[in-house]
Amino acid sequence: MTGRVVLVTAAGEAGGSRSAAAALACAGSEPDRAGLLVDVGGRPPRPTLVASRGARELEERLAVHLPHLRAASRGETCHLAVTADEAGIETVRAALPLVRDSVAAIHLPPHLLRTVLDGPGIAPSGALLCADLGVDRALTALAVGEFAARGMRTAVLKQPLAWIPARRALFGILPVGATGGLPERLIRRVLSPMRHECYSDTDDAKADPAGTSEQERRNHASAR
Repeated sequence: MTGRVVLVTAAGEAGGSRSAAAALACAGSEPDRAGLLVDVGGRPPRPTLVASRGARELEERLAVHLPHLRAASRGETCHLAVTADEAGIETVRAALPLVRDSVAAIHLPPHLLRTVLDGPGIAPSGALLCADLGVDRALTALAVGEFAARGMRTAVLKQPLAWIPARRALFGILPVGATGGLPERLIRRVLSPMRHECYSDTDDAKADPAGTSEQERRNHASAR
C-alpha cells in the first residue's frame, strides 16, 4: 500500500468529524484517482448521479473484493461504510490496498482509535482531530502528542465546516480552496509526505495544538 491514510476523529464531544473526513477525501482526489472515505460506524452510502472515472473505478474494485459491502462513488470520491467493531476494522485493512496511491480518510469514533493505532495493517500517515479547545484542550494535547510520537502528521480543526461546504464534501464535490472548506494549510499538513527534519513553523500542531487550531480558525474565517 503506497497511498496516504489519514485518521479523522473527534476529541470529546466535538462535531464535524465526518464532513471533515469527506473534505480530506475530496482534497486527495484527482479525476482518474479517487480518494476514499471510510466511515466506521456510518450508514451505507448512496451513489450520486455524477461521479468521476476514478471514483467509479474504485467503487468497482471495492465491489469485486468486498462484495458483502456497498461502496458508492460520490463526485470525485468513493465512500464505504463499515461496522464500528473489530470486524469493521478488518474490512478497513482489506480495503486500503485497493486505494493504491490515492488518499484514504478513515472516519473513526474515538473509542476505536486505540484499536487502529495499535493494530496491524493500517499504518496511518496522518491524523485530523476535530476539537473544541475551550472544553477539551488537555485531551487534544494528549492526542496530538500520541500522534506525533508515532510519526504522524497531525492537524487540529477547531470549528466544523459550515452546512453548505459540509454537504458538498459529503457529495464528493468540495475542491481545495473552496469557500468554507478545510484550510489549505491544514490539508498540506496532513496529506504531505513526512519530513524528518525539525519543523520551523511555530504553530506546528505537534508542539502547540491550541496555536495551530487558532491559526486554522483564522485561515478558515478569511476564506469565507
